[in-house]
Amino acid sequence: MRRQRRELEIFSLYFLDGMCCAFGAVIMLLLITKAAEPRIIEQAKADERGLIAALQQELFAIRGETDVLDRQMQGAQGDRQRADQTIARLQEDLGRIRGQYEASRQPAVDTELEGQLRATRQRLTGDMRRLLANYRPPENDTTVGGIPVDSEYIIFVIDTSGSMFQGPWRLVMRKVSEVLRVYPKIRGIQVMNNNGKFMFPSYAGKWIPDSPTARQQIMNILATWNPYSDSNPAAGIAEAINTFYEPGKPVSIYVFGDDFPSGQVEAVARYVERINKADASGNRLMRIHGVGFPTQFDGGYIGNGMRFANLMRTLCERNGGTFVALATLN
Repeated sequence: MRRQRRELEIFSLYFLDGMCCAFGAVIMLLLITKAAEPRIIEQAKADERGLIAALQQELFAIRGETDVLDRQMQGAQGDRQRADQTIARLQEDLGRIRGQYEASRQPAVDTELEGQLRATRQRLTGDMRRLLANYRPPENDTTVGGIPVDSEYIIFVIDTSGSMFQGPWRLVMRKVSEVLRVYPKIRGIQVMNNNGKFMFPSYAGKWIPDSPTARQQIMNILATWNPYSDSNPAAGIAEAINTFYEPGKPVSIYVFGDDFPSGQVEAVARYVERINKADASGNRLMRIHGVGFPTQFDGGYIGNGMRFANLMRTLCERNGGTFVALATLN
């Protein structure tokens, strides 16, 4: 009886030892897991930071490539614009060359006729010189070369487009100087281009007092003065009349130009007539004179030159002035 109890106690101790070892092992596993968990989290965070940094670098690289592509695209667009401008310029040169070529293909009879006309003009010029050798104008004649010089104020309206500035500009300056010499003493001068842009912004809307210094300054600035112009004198004439007309002040406008590429001659003439109104005697507010430069004839654009001549003849005839067409650029 006692021996059986002893065996039972020994079994119970072994069982308790096994259970304790098992619980200890579980506790050890829990302790190991808890100890390793912070390191795993830190490692995961480090991996995330590395991934974010890598993605940021990749994003920066993509942005850099985008900037390079944008610059390349802008450069390509600039090249295309320059190419378009070059093509337009070449087409213009081609049209001019074609015009010259077509003119050179005119029949010989035209050349012969042209020579006859030139010879006739020379003979007429000689005859006129002989007839005028002993001519003396009347005392009350106030014209020079057929142009009335009875004004006390003069306004130049000059076409500053490329065909004028890059062509006969020295001739333009000479003609301006000649007009100023025709008027040895006046009260005021103004200079503007076809679009009504004043040569001297500080004198916009005011007369430039006449003096040798003022005339010389006008000629100095005129040498390099080329604001944008659309080769239509209507805006400049309107600006001159609307700004400077005053009752009792005789004013003459001198229009310098070479072509009239667009618009209707009669429409422009009527527009100017509405501004430059006539009094009961038919006298206009201002005289309008014109000087035509034959750049279009040498360049093959005869139509534009003829349109300008027709326009200025009409304007001068209806506004008490005279149109002078230069026969040569020399």
